[in-house]
Amino acid sequence: MPTKLQKLPNTVRGKDYIETKDWSVKEIELALKTAGELKKMFKKGKPHRYLPDKTVFLFFFDKSTRTRNSFEAGATQLGAHAHFISSETSQVAHGESPKDMGIILSSYGHAIAIRHDLVPGEGNSYMRRVADAATVPVLNMQCDIDHPFQVLADLMTIREEFGKNLRGKKIAVSWAYAPSYAKPMSVPQGLITLMPRFGLDVVLAHPPEYTLMKSEVEYAKKAAAENGTKFEIVDNMDEAFKDADIVYPKSWGIESLFHNPNEALEISKKYKDWICDERRMKLTKKNSIYMHCLPADRGYEVVDSVIDGPQSRVFPEAENRLHTAKAIMALTM
Repeated sequence: MPTKLQKLPNTVRGKDYIETKDWSVKEIELALKTAGELKKMFKKGKPHRYLPDKTVFLFFFDKSTRTRNSFEAGATQLGAHAHFISSETSQVAHGESPKDMGIILSSYGHAIAIRHDLVPGEGNSYMRRVADAATVPVLNMQCDIDHPFQVLADLMTIREEFGKNLRGKKIAVSWAYAPSYAKPMSVPQGLITLMPRFGLDVVLAHPPEYTLMKSEVEYAKKAAAENGTKFEIVDNMDEAFKDADIVYPKSWGIESLFHNPNEALEISKKYKDWICDERRMKLTKKNSIYMHCLPADRGYEVVDSVIDGPQSRVFPEAENRLHTAKAIMALTM
């Protein structure tokens, strides 16, 4: 006879998860606690079908590896079914409105998850229009403003490393050079807005052209002030890395040039020396860790000896994407 599952709290049942800012510290703590419990059950091979016969629609405007697979695998493990939908093969490509999609998919299932991250000013507002019409929770699989499942997994990973009390710990969120494409700003923005709320001092480093959205920087300042943590911005990668406990160097694009990514990539060539290498890691604390949301541009954003080295936590971090996705689905659906 299967073990009876412990009942989950219903305090966020039906709640959208579009930005971590939308959730209180108490609600995010519940998500982290649930993720930890689900991870233990998964590791022990214990069934945990909290969502039998439920359906989540995964609507993608962009490519994905970790996000799609963590949601699909996670839904299956919870007893639910995930429908993958590419925007190009749906009627959205012919102009169907977010309102209509929200109403219709709500009538078919139990949650709508959306990735829409490539154009500043579009993804988040699209999700919120869907959410306004939907009667089921809308989950943000990455937009132009935030990547709330990624940064929740990041916080989970940091706590697994350093414990729950992160007071006095420093995270360096730094731009890094990458030639592949103009990447979204959502991960660094998600990091600077979430981490000050949970005790971390944040240093953001980037070349002058690579500023983040003003609204997110202002929120980070406010969150740090309210929570007794620090938030500062520097234009020097070495300065950010000095005495850091956690480093999170990754590339992102220029907000005003997402309509012209080639120009942004041309500007980025001036900053090829913004790379996470062994010299820079030596500037950090002795027990520091390297993190990245992946995929990392090896040889550009980071050298192999760092990403594959003893300080790297990128693979446990990626694994935690499964557990945070499951926690949010289980609590909201």
